[in-house]
Amino acid sequence: MAQLKRSSDKMIAGVCAGIAERFGMSAGVVRLVWALCVLLGGFGILAYLIMWILMPKA
Repeated sequence: MAQLKRSSDKMIAGVCAGIAERFGMSAGVVRLVWALCVLLGGFGILAYLIMWILMPKA
């Protein structure tokens, strides 16, 4: 099982692109879902910051 890592294909920190690479998805789809989480619930910002800190660089 591959480790979850931040991607070099990044807009801010590479978290969404890293998740997309790990699960074989489009980075745009992950970014869209993440943006919806931020807009609809607000927990997306905190989750992103935590992932940014915890995920190692690629």
